[in-house]
Amino acid sequence: MMTSFLARFAIVLSFLIVSAVAPAGAQQVVPQAPAAPAISTDLSAQPPAAGQPAAGQAAAGQPAATSAESAARGGKSVTTGLDELSPLGMFLKADMIVKSVMIALALASVASWTILIAKSIEFSVLRRRLVAALRKLGGAKSLAEAHLALGNGKNVATVLLQAAIAEARLSAGLGSDEGIKERAASSFTEIVRAEARRVRVGMGLLATVGAISPFVGLFGTVWGIMNSFIGISKSQTTNLAVVAPGIAEALLATAIGLAAAIPAVIIYNHFSRVTKGYLELVNRASGATGRLLSRDLDRSQIGLHARAAE
Repeated sequence: MMTSFLARFAIVLSFLIVSAVAPAGAQQVVPQAPAAPAISTDLSAQPPAAGQPAAGQAAAGQPAATSAESAARGGKSVTTGLDELSPLGMFLKADMIVKSVMIALALASVASWTILIAKSIEFSVLRRRLVAALRKLGGAKSLAEAHLALGNGKNVATVLLQAAIAEARLSAGLGSDEGIKERAASSFTEIVRAEARRVRVGMGLLATVGAISPFVGLFGTVWGIMNSFIGISKSQTTNLAVVAPGIAEALLATAIGLAAAIPAVIIYNHFSRVTKGYLELVNRASGATGRLLSRDLDRSQIGLHARAAE
């Protein structure tokens, strides 16, 4: 009776040990209960051999090592995935056409910021010189005095003054002062227009970048998403891990397009205001030069009348 009880207890204990050690999801086979052998109490009481680990300890150590290795692999894969989804990683993995779009938009953005720096320096120098020239024109009493005050300065006020002096010299001996003023005003208008064209250099590029950059980026996005759908059809899977990188690369082109367009529009509007203010100063210089010419013509008429009276 005691022997039969020990045999059943040993079978149940073996079954529990096998169930605990078996990996999750593995198919387990329940052994059929053999005929109860005669179990010796001496054999069951023997300890395991020296240096040989118990079955439970060996089985317990193996899952721990496996889970540690899986965690390490999982951390490495997550790090690799984050690196691939960085802007630089997405750019390097993008299609050649999408790369070309991104590079073109980046160059357009660099051009916009270069224009900002160059024209800011240019307008600062032009305004400072023109304001100083306007003060000298306002204090002069004649074209000759203004010419001595300005010298050969490199500004539009000097060009206007030289045009007025040239027209007065070419029209010497003519009796109509109104004709001289009209021809001088025509020359002033041409000079002002030429100056306006000169200071607007680069504005067309800013307008072009601000207008078409979003659409160029959208073209890159459409091309990248099209390639992503082709990859989905080839892989025959809609797993987000497969689809997400391609769509992220495509959307990066739109982001770069907006990053190029928004500053270009802001810079263009800024320089439109600055150009308008500078051209107002140029028109003031033109008016001041015209007034000096008119005074000189009136003086010459007064001199002629005085000599005629004598």
